[in-house]
Amino acid sequence: MIQIGVMIFYEADTGRVISHIPAQQYPDEFPVRTVEDTIQNYPLLRDRDPATYGVIQLEYGEHQEDFMLASSFQVDPETKKILFTYPDPNNPEVPPTPQPPLTEQVAMLKQENTLLKAQNNALTERTEFIEDVIAEMAQQVYQ
Repeated sequence: MIQIGVMIFYEADTGRVISHIPAQQYPDEFPVRTVEDTIQNYPLLRDRDPATYGVIQLEYGEHQEDFMLASSFQVDPETKKILFTYPDPNNPEVPPTPQPPLTEQVAMLKQENTLLKAQNNALTERTEFIEDVIAEMAQQVYQ
Protein backbone atom coordinates (compact mmCIF):
# COMPACT_ATOMS: atom_id res chain seq x y z
CA MET A 1 0.00 0.00 0.00
CA ILE A 2 1.39 3.40 -1.00
CA GLN A 3 0.82 6.18 1.51
CA ILE A 4 1.26 9.82 0.54
CA GLY A 5 1.10 12.55 3.16
CA VAL A 6 -0.64 15.92 3.02
CA MET A 7 0.69 18.48 0.54
CA ILE A 8 0.26 22.14 1.40
CA PHE A 9 0.83 24.78 -1.27
CA TYR A 10 1.11 28.29 0.17
CA GLU A 11 1.89 31.84 -0.93
CA ALA A 12 5.60 32.44 -0.43
CA ASP A 13 5.22 35.98 0.89
CA THR A 14 2.20 35.61 3.22
CA GLY A 15 1.99 31.92 4.10
CA ARG A 16 -1.70 31.83 3.10
CA VAL A 17 -2.70 28.34 1.96
CA ILE A 18 -3.44 28.14 -1.76
CA SER A 19 -4.24 24.45 -1.89
CA HIS A 20 -4.34 21.60 0.59
CA ILE A 21 -4.09 18.11 -0.89
CA PRO A 22 -5.20 15.51 1.68
CA ALA A 23 -3.23 12.39 2.55
CA GLN A 24 -3.96 9.40 0.34
CA GLN A 25 -3.50 5.64 0.27
CA TYR A 26 -3.63 3.50 -2.83
CA PRO A 27 -2.44 0.09 -4.05
CA ASP A 28 1.23 -0.48 -4.90
CA GLU A 29 0.52 -0.81 -8.63
CA PHE A 30 -0.58 2.83 -8.90
CA PRO A 31 2.08 5.35 -9.90
CA VAL A 32 3.44 7.45 -7.05
CA ARG A 33 2.02 10.97 -6.98
CA THR A 34 4.78 13.57 -6.81
CA VAL A 35 4.65 17.28 -6.09
CA GLU A 36 5.33 17.94 -9.78
CA ASP A 37 2.39 15.68 -10.81
CA THR A 38 0.13 17.53 -8.41
CA ILE A 39 1.16 20.92 -9.79
CA GLN A 40 0.43 19.75 -13.35
CA ASN A 41 -3.02 18.48 -12.33
CA TYR A 42 -4.12 21.72 -10.65
CA PRO A 43 -4.48 24.74 -12.98
CA LEU A 44 -4.38 27.03 -9.94
CA LEU A 45 -0.79 25.89 -9.40
CA ARG A 46 0.26 25.05 -12.96
CA ASP A 47 -0.65 28.52 -14.29
CA ARG A 48 1.05 30.36 -11.45
CA ASP A 49 4.68 31.51 -11.27
CA PRO A 50 6.47 28.84 -9.16
CA ALA A 51 8.50 31.55 -7.41
CA THR A 52 5.31 32.91 -5.80
CA TYR A 53 4.44 29.79 -3.85
CA GLY A 54 6.00 27.06 -1.76
CA VAL A 55 5.03 23.52 -0.86
CA ILE A 56 5.26 21.42 2.28
CA GLN A 57 5.03 17.64 1.87
CA LEU A 58 4.23 15.88 5.14
CA GLU A 59 4.73 12.24 6.01
CA TYR A 60 1.61 10.12 5.95
CA GLY A 61 -0.30 10.70 9.23
CA GLU A 62 1.95 13.59 10.31
CA HIS A 63 -0.06 16.24 12.23
CA GLN A 64 -3.26 14.26 11.55
CA GLU A 65 -4.76 15.17 14.92
CA ASP A 66 -3.73 18.82 14.54
CA PHE A 67 -5.59 19.04 11.22
CA MET A 68 -8.70 17.53 12.84
CA LEU A 69 -8.67 19.89 15.85
CA ALA A 70 -7.66 23.10 14.10
CA SER A 71 -10.16 25.54 12.66
CA SER A 72 -7.58 26.67 10.09
CA PHE A 73 -3.87 26.62 9.33
CA GLN A 74 -1.26 28.63 7.48
CA VAL A 75 2.49 28.53 6.90
CA ASP A 76 5.00 30.83 8.54
CA PRO A 77 6.80 32.21 5.44
CA GLU A 78 10.06 32.68 7.36
CA THR A 79 10.36 29.29 9.07
CA LYS A 80 8.32 27.30 6.52
CA LYS A 81 6.48 25.61 9.41
CA ILE A 82 2.75 25.05 9.67
CA LEU A 83 0.88 27.18 12.19
CA PHE A 84 -2.52 25.94 13.34
CA THR A 85 -5.41 27.97 14.68
CA TYR A 86 -7.33 26.14 17.41
CA PRO A 87 -10.66 27.40 18.73
CA ASP A 88 -10.72 28.18 22.45
CA PRO A 89 -13.80 26.44 23.92
CA ASN A 90 -13.55 28.61 27.06
CA ASN A 91 -13.46 31.86 25.11
CA PRO A 92 -15.10 31.41 21.68
CA GLU A 93 -15.50 35.18 21.10
CA VAL A 94 -11.75 35.82 21.08
CA PRO A 95 -10.20 35.22 17.66
CA PRO A 96 -7.60 32.48 17.95
CA THR A 97 -3.98 33.12 17.01
CA PRO A 98 -1.89 30.78 14.85
CA GLN A 99 0.48 28.60 16.85
CA PRO A 100 2.74 25.58 16.39
CA PRO A 101 1.10 22.14 16.20
CA LEU A 102 -0.20 20.80 19.51
CA THR A 103 2.07 17.78 19.12
CA GLU A 104 5.13 20.07 19.12
CA GLN A 105 3.74 22.11 22.02
CA VAL A 106 3.22 18.95 24.08
CA ALA A 107 6.79 17.79 23.35
CA MET A 108 8.17 21.18 24.44
CA LEU A 109 6.06 21.12 27.61
CA LYS A 110 7.25 17.60 28.47
CA GLN A 111 10.85 18.73 28.06
CA GLU A 112 10.21 21.81 30.21
CA ASN A 113 8.45 19.68 32.83
CA THR A 114 11.44 17.33 33.04
CA LEU A 115 13.79 20.28 33.50
CA LEU A 116 11.56 21.86 36.17
CA LYS A 117 11.38 18.55 38.08
CA ALA A 118 15.18 18.28 38.05
CA GLN A 119 15.49 21.89 39.28
CA ASN A 120 12.92 21.20 42.00
CA ASN A 121 14.82 18.11 43.16
CA ALA A 122 18.08 20.09 43.26
CA LEU A 123 16.44 22.85 45.32
CA THR A 124 14.92 20.30 47.68
CA GLU A 125 18.33 18.67 48.25
CA ARG A 126 19.95 22.07 48.80
CA THR A 127 17.25 23.05 51.30
CA GLU A 128 17.74 19.80 53.20
CA PHE A 129 21.51 20.39 53.26
CA ILE A 130 21.06 23.93 54.60
CA GLU A 131 18.65 22.66 57.27
CA ASP A 132 21.22 20.05 58.33
CA VAL A 133 23.96 22.72 58.53
CA ILE A 134 21.72 24.96 60.63
CA ALA A 135 20.90 22.05 62.93
CA GLU A 136 24.61 21.28 63.41
CA MET A 137 25.39 24.94 64.06
CA ALA A 138 22.59 25.07 66.63
CA GLN A 139 24.01 22.01 68.40
CA GLN A 140 27.47 23.66 68.51
CA VAL A 141 26.03 26.88 69.93
CA TYR A 142 23.94 25.18 72.63
CA GLN A 143 26.64 22.79 73.92
